[in-house]
Amino acid sequence: MRPIWSLFPLLFGTLLLLRSLAADDDRFIRTLTVTRNFSLGRPVKPAFTPDGGTVLFLRSGPRDARQSLYGFNVGTGITREILTGAQLAGNGTEQLSAEEKARRERQRITVGGIVGFECAPDGIHLLVPFSGRLYWFNRTNGVVRELAVPGPVIDPRLSPDGTRVAYVRDHDLWVWNLGNHHATHVTQGGSESVTHGEAEFVAQEEMYRSQGYWWSPDGRRLLFEESDAREVEVWRVGDPMRPEKTAAPQSYPRPGHPNVRVRLGLVSVSGGSVTWISWDRERYPYFTKADWHESGGLTIAVQTRDQRELAVLRVDPRTGGTSPLVIERDAAWVNLDATMPHWLKDGRRFLWTTERSGGWELELRETNDRPARVLVPRSCGWRGLVRVDDAAGEVWFQASTDPTEQHLWRVSLDGGPCRSVTETPGIQTAVVARQGGRRVVTSAAPEHLAESVVSEADGTELGRLPSVAEEPGFVPRAEFVRVGAGEGYHAKIVRPREFVSGRRYPVIVDVYGGPHAQVVTRTLASSLVDQWIADQGFVVVAMDGRGTPGRGRDWERAIAGRLGVEPLAGQVEALTALGARFPELDLARVGITGWSFGGYLSVYAVLRRPEVFRAAVAGAPVTDWEDYDTHYTERYLGLLPGAAAAYKENSCLTFAGDLSRPLLSRATRVAAAPRAC
Repeated sequence: MRPIWSLFPLLFGTLLLLRSLAADDDRFIRTLTVTRNFSLGRPVKPAFTPDGGTVLFLRSGPRDARQSLYGFNVGTGITREILTGAQLAGNGTEQLSAEEKARRERQRITVGGIVGFECAPDGIHLLVPFSGRLYWFNRTNGVVRELAVPGPVIDPRLSPDGTRVAYVRDHDLWVWNLGNHHATHVTQGGSESVTHGEAEFVAQEEMYRSQGYWWSPDGRRLLFEESDAREVEVWRVGDPMRPEKTAAPQSYPRPGHPNVRVRLGLVSVSGGSVTWISWDRERYPYFTKADWHESGGLTIAVQTRDQRELAVLRVDPRTGGTSPLVIERDAAWVNLDATMPHWLKDGRRFLWTTERSGGWELELRETNDRPARVLVPRSCGWRGLVRVDDAAGEVWFQASTDPTEQHLWRVSLDGGPCRSVTETPGIQTAVVARQGGRRVVTSAAPEHLAESVVSEADGTELGRLPSVAEEPGFVPRAEFVRVGAGEGYHAKIVRPREFVSGRRYPVIVDVYGGPHAQVVTRTLASSLVDQWIADQGFVVVAMDGRGTPGRGRDWERAIAGRLGVEPLAGQVEALTALGARFPELDLARVGITGWSFGGYLSVYAVLRRPEVFRAAVAGAPVTDWEDYDTHYTERYLGLLPGAAAAYKENSCLTFAGDLSRPLLSRATRVAAAPRAC
């Protein structure tokens, strides 16, 4: 369950319940909604061309969710629009297949127009999918031509040499030859229940894996996933925005029920016989990742259903046989890192991340069974891999010892101290060119919304990717504090801009509280709605408790079996500490609101602790964990039927003790549950 930050405007419907408090001026909320939290018009998905001379990126208008493709020339500092949806298809309107709509929902893509592109090795040609069709664009002369590929297609990707395009059509894998314009039907027999080349639901939603096939380094073969959903429950999900439409069937795996059965095959780009990869699929039913590296060969990562063991296996592409490379275990669960393993060009060394020491570390490992060497210790606060520059012998990564921030760092492959590249308070993300250290750093800070700066390796600024986004016109009054005994809690307080000292204010708790996400971050965007609510006469507070990321293994694993119990206890403890420290907080008048896991925790809080939380507004809450998906829910609550008590204790539908009656009918919760958060 990941928060749908890109769907933030949908939450504003609940916020309009407060509109009566600001009847004279709702322009800010209207503007916030139509600009998607002031995100429209800002550069997204920056990518360097292979030579590092151009930064390609996507951008919409300030109130138009249709994106176009732009290029920033590093040498001249000039940005120009190079391709629009209208150039591809008349008025630029898309017609998306059901499969593509589902993929975009899983990837949290809510904009239209050009939403993706892939640069060929020559740096000149781009593969651009649009409305289920494929276009080949020459960015030097501006010529664009549609490939005569029958559609609609999903998930198109270029071969390593840029001469072919693989894609999925009608649940089978196809390959288009860019030289002779010929399509090859590579896999056979795909259907709605048995698909080839498509990632299954839980892989897309929970494993950070949206792809279901992989090119071999020489471009002659493909590894593909076969997903068999014939044993999975089928639910029919209605569209509340289109109640007149027939409810659509969806294979949805619930805790304690069958998952999709996955196997992996190797096939030639010209089709023919399939070599099936062999591993213990009963022990490791989850397939989480594949990597086919020119030097490191083919590896796959597989996981037990209880997610307490992860195995990385080397694959012999000739026979399909496998042998273990890494086995990772955890008494609670093993977190997935979609970037690992990462092979170095020498083919005998690879990078690996682990939490065995109690926090994330980056290791350098060798295939000759030599002891692993730690490159990034847990004290650095590892967040994720950005780029490995083999030529320079450096690893670029994101890290921070402060969970409210994130910065760009680098470290030598030979070891030595980690070096911070960015230090400005806020959340920094980065894209680094293949070689040389040229980079785009996107910075979201307490004083400004996201800005993207292009720099040389030495930090010299080369220019900025221009934004046309609207600005909110004010900076929220957010104060960041740490409260509570022992480890304490990171918290945020947003007071009215016309705050009156000595006055006591009702409190609104802005909550997420669950895995993989935080609400206490030093960014302006995260406090905009909080400031608007505060200006209506409240003090808004937010706290990140146990279960949230960035504070080590034990902090995150504290929610094992206690998915609602522990986060709620943390919110109450932190709220009490805030009230003791800041007398303007009237803890006799506390409301709570959140979205997704925050919606669940809001419902759970007002039902379990009504003496603390007097009201709740919940967006997209999970009300019964037995109706959520397997990979997420079983990770935290365990396997049924053995973990039935944990499911009951953490459910919103029943009280503990003598108030154990259902709060919603089965029909109501089944209708609501399939909507993924």
